[in-house]
Amino acid sequence: MFKGRAAIVTGSTSGIGHGIAEALAREGVNIVLNGIEKPEQIGELKDKLAGENKVKVAYSNANLMTREGAESLVALCAESFGSVDILVNNAGIQHVAPVDEFPPEKWDAILALNLSAAFHTIRMALPFMKKNGYGRIVNIASAHGLVASPFKSAYVAAKHGLVGLTKVVALETAELPITCNAICPGYVWTPLVEKQIGDQAKAHGIPRERVIREVILEPQPDKRFVKVEEVAALAVYLASEAAAPVTGTAVSIDGGWTAR
Repeated sequence: MFKGRAAIVTGSTSGIGHGIAEALAREGVNIVLNGIEKPEQIGELKDKLAGENKVKVAYSNANLMTREGAESLVALCAESFGSVDILVNNAGIQHVAPVDEFPPEKWDAILALNLSAAFHTIRMALPFMKKNGYGRIVNIASAHGLVASPFKSAYVAAKHGLVGLTKVVALETAELPITCNAICPGYVWTPLVEKQIGDQAKAHGIPRERVIREVILEPQPDKRFVKVEEVAALAVYLASEAAAPVTGTAVSIDGGWTAR
């Protein structure tokens, strides 16, 4: 079903993005990795992904905060594999501060990477998808693409915008063999979240277990982290031929957070 397809996964050298890249590679998809790591780490990631799954793997350190970076990433996939069949927009950053104290440069950076980068990669990928007669766009949004939390103005605005962009692209491609969907995870267990737990424990002066339940997972009714593998499995489904009728959706995977 997937063999020979080509996918771009932004922010895929760690965390959710890498989990999605691994899951797609297991299905026979050739992968363009994107992220910022040390050269030796990139080499190891590429070799492991290609060797274990018998697929081709390319890498780009393109700066997606610029239009040129997004354009070069899509161009690399087309040059390396002859097509762009699957696009997963996952790269993102976060900053937490009250609106009246929010650094404008942080606002600009978050909007650039979390939202504008997706616009530019989609804009560049669509002509290849139309030509090849197949396209799957999966935008990794967030529960914060559907609901808000204090002190996260830029992130919430960007993720709401990403969900809106998803719907527009889905409507514009509705009669084509191209779909566009958003995944809206709650808190996912990643090294970045692990660091937040330690920081919060020190800040609040409470044990790790209380931080997890009462601070980090307070909005998630099931009180468990979403696993990277669970997000990746959903991304693989949305990228598949079986998901052809699924487009324009914002799929929650958040333990009931947005059911409130």
